Amino acid sequence: MRIPFLDKRRRAEESERISAAYPDGAGAAALFSECELLRDQAERVGVVLDDTPESLNALDQLLPRWRDDPEAMPWLGTDAGLYLGTVLVATIGGAHWHRRDDGQPVVVLDSGRELDVVEEGVGWATNGVPELSSVYAEVSAP
Repeated sequence: MRIPFLDKRRRAEESERISAAYPDGAGAAALFSECELLRDQAERVGVVLDDTPESLNALDQLLPRWRDDPEAMPWLGTDAGLYLGTVLVATIGGAHWHRRDDGQPVVVLDSGRELDVVEEGVGWATNGVPELSSVYAEVSAP
């Protein structure tokens, strides 16, 4: 059962825990890149998540079997967003993680643009759009 105000509180508490444990941001990036549920789903069908743009395309090709499990879907969407952010930070110069005042992790690009990758991931998991590879292509275009 999803209760919106509890979800926000949980995310804020988790973000505070991450920030306290990893004040330099590098540890938070490592924690965000774990994406256990997404990596497990991908591994089951032979998709390797190697933190590259190509792996985002491979994720876009998966059959969305997780949509049959309404409890897992938001978690998978969060993982997908964090994985998208991991690929962005790993491959786009100047991109870095930032925690907004509300606790939400976002990726900030060199231009100053802030991308709510979790929101993008939840949209992908729920509706299939935007495709993760499309978000990457749009953000990485010069």
